[in-house]
Amino acid sequence: MPSAKPAERDTALKDPQDAYPRPPFARQEQPRPGLACRMDPRPDHGEDSYVGSGRLRGRKALITGGDSGIGRAAAIAFAREGADVAFGYLPEEDEDAAEVVSLIEAAGQKAIPLPGDIQSEEFCQQLVAAAVEKLGGLDILVNNAAYQQAHESFADISTESFDATFKTNVYALFWITKAALPHLKPGSTIVNTASINTYDPSEVLFDYAATKAAIGSFTKCLAKQLSGKGIRVNAVAPGPYWTPLQPSGGQPPDKLPDFGSDTPLGRPGQPAEIAPLYVLLASSESPFTSGEIFASTGGKPAN
Repeated sequence: MPSAKPAERDTALKDPQDAYPRPPFARQEQPRPGLACRMDPRPDHGEDSYVGSGRLRGRKALITGGDSGIGRAAAIAFAREGADVAFGYLPEEDEDAAEVVSLIEAAGQKAIPLPGDIQSEEFCQQLVAAAVEKLGGLDILVNNAAYQQAHESFADISTESFDATFKTNVYALFWITKAALPHLKPGSTIVNTASINTYDPSEVLFDYAATKAAIGSFTKCLAKQLSGKGIRVNAVAPGPYWTPLQPSGGQPPDKLPDFGSDTPLGRPGQPAEIAPLYVLLASSESPFTSGEIFASTGGKPAN
């Protein structure tokens, strides 16, 4: 596993086109939910590169889908900025989750791994309760976990798959946020993970894109409701990012080798590249920002 404590921030000028691996990638498939440690190339979550500066010192965060991908990058960044972190993940992702625990603890922060399936309302309530109890409170909620299954034809989408997508991406967002609200004080923040599919839906991600559009509306509406309570709500909209969602059914296998090649930068994003957005929105440095959706798409239009 990469080292947990980078020595210093890298401020060298770099061409973003070549900052990370470019397609073509090796053809690869994994059973759902997929593991970052088995991807080729292995995603960069900031293990060696993210350097904190105390921007979240003393904060208590809950992140769903924190074992890999964008959730893992946010967990590493939050810990190195001084936050204690609880994170949810599926039991099948224990191998990745164990690495995240080590990275958070190496940053000197408390790590609370909470395995379970957020398609269950009961587990969502338990997830929040356990995070609050073990962290001693809660003031950052990151709704990030997602279910994504590519279908070449609308007719191929089963009710079971459609239901799993909406339960993971929308129902869980509702259940977890509702359970968390009584614990959030003025100054607390909620950051949701939307997608470029919120604005530009992929033809092979019909149900996934529909959930991401719902998340965009959810974010803007909730921000209006909670502004009077001093709680900010924003979202981040990633474009094509190199995460386990992609080889575990999120993309057609024959399209994965060229994943991200259609962006103006000619490559997919790496989770480490989007973590600073989550830090900014979770921190007290953006107190006038609420109800917004911030895109990170490699140059692809996101509206």
